[in-house]
Amino acid sequence: MYSKTRTPIVLIVFTILLSSCMQRTIVDQQQDVGDGWTKEDKVVFNFNIQDSISPVDFYVNIRNSVDYEYSNIFFFIKTIYPDQRFSIDTVEFFLANMKGDWLGKGLGKMRNRTVALKKEMRFPMTGHYTMEFEMAMRDSVLNGIDALGIRIVPAEEEQD
Repeated sequence: MYSKTRTPIVLIVFTILLSSCMQRTIVDQQQDVGDGWTKEDKVVFNFNIQDSISPVDFYVNIRNSVDYEYSNIFFFIKTIYPDQRFSIDTVEFFLANMKGDWLGKGLGKMRNRTVALKKEMRFPMTGHYTMEFEMAMRDSVLNGIDALGIRIVPAEEEQD
């Protein structure tokens, strides 16, 4: 027989465990891209890093429509460091496999894809970072990308 006094204790323990897991996320931001992403539109993320020693996993979240015309997307990513130096990378993420099946999760017309940008990386310094994502496709206007996000977690955590 299950005791009524155990229920509150189980709920309290579960809440503590859940909140401690959620606090381990270092950065979790998302921005809507809007209808028709142009080359001039940049998606900008600002965040602070307080630990330059512990390794982290860096993920990019992409929400796209099944009406998106391509199986991949290219980005220029400009990272501005706390000392105002910067780096620019070109990256490609696949949103569909070779058969045309959408990757990621979702129902209906929208898919959410989480892709590892870098695993077990270390930030070179503490302080304020800015990351600018610019679409690097041949189209001057890109339709079908709904939102873009970044997620940074300690390296030992597993991603869904």
